[in-house]
Amino acid sequence: MTVRFVRPVSHSAYAARRLGLSALMLFVIAVLAHRLGPLTTPDFLSLTFLSAAIAAVSVPFSLIGLARLWQVGAEGGVAAGKGLFYAAIPLGVVATGAFYYYTLPALHDISTDLADPPPWVVEPQARQQWLPRIDAITPADRRAQFSAYPGLTGRRYEGALDRVYEGVQKAVLSARISITRKEGVELVEPDIAERPAPEDEQAPVPDLAPIPLPRPEPLLSPIFGNASDVLLQGETRTLVLGLRFDLVIRLREDAETTSVDIRVASRYGPHDLGMGEAIAEDFLDRLDTELLGIAGN
Repeated sequence: MTVRFVRPVSHSAYAARRLGLSALMLFVIAVLAHRLGPLTTPDFLSLTFLSAAIAAVSVPFSLIGLARLWQVGAEGGVAAGKGLFYAAIPLGVVATGAFYYYTLPALHDISTDLADPPPWVVEPQARQQWLPRIDAITPADRRAQFSAYPGLTGRRYEGALDRVYEGVQKAVLSARISITRKEGVELVEPDIAERPAPEDEQAPVPDLAPIPLPRPEPLLSPIFGNASDVLLQGETRTLVLGLRFDLVIRLREDAETTSVDIRVASRYGPHDLGMGEAIAEDFLDRLDTELLGIAGN
């Protein structure tokens, strides 16, 4: 008579696989809807936390399945391993964010110039939903930034403003920054009055009596920073998760040098998890590459 060994089945292992797969699918859908669709960052974070919670539930079931495999040879070892693998992705993202949240200062607005940060051309606005924050930046915040990122400083180049402006435009393009507003670009762009007129507009004009022109009204719009500053305000997104950041780049000409400063602010939440500093450093490194050879101290 043939004796057949019947292996027990670990239902915990298969439950872990289903829960882990559900958590992973929810996380992937949330990332795609946030990166490519209309999902806002607060809603994306809510779904991410939910997927991490589901993944956390699947972990003990996977461990039970592996323990049953070791103790009695129960079926479900592969399913338990898959459950752990599926759960590791959303749990890893949330765990990484939590690590930076508790190890870095709670900053959402950083600048390379702590004494005189570049001003916004237009103050960024976003509905924070369940992520309230205080937009006012205090001296304590700037001191915390200096302690956390002492190497984050502006750049000074021994070149004219227009030459540095060209390098900034190339660095902005390579850093995937979209410029939405400009202020003071007339300092570097050629004046339209100095451009030669087309041939058909260069015909002699007959003598006519001068026509009185109305006196221009006084300038009512606010002046941003120094009158000689060039401000470029834009936005960028992180490559994978698509988190939005607003930024403003300031160019200031001083005698024979031109200084460049950048200010980066997360659009949502009171903590940028260190990504604002990474965005600023990435732009400055690209700018150094574009202007290689004319950098000064």
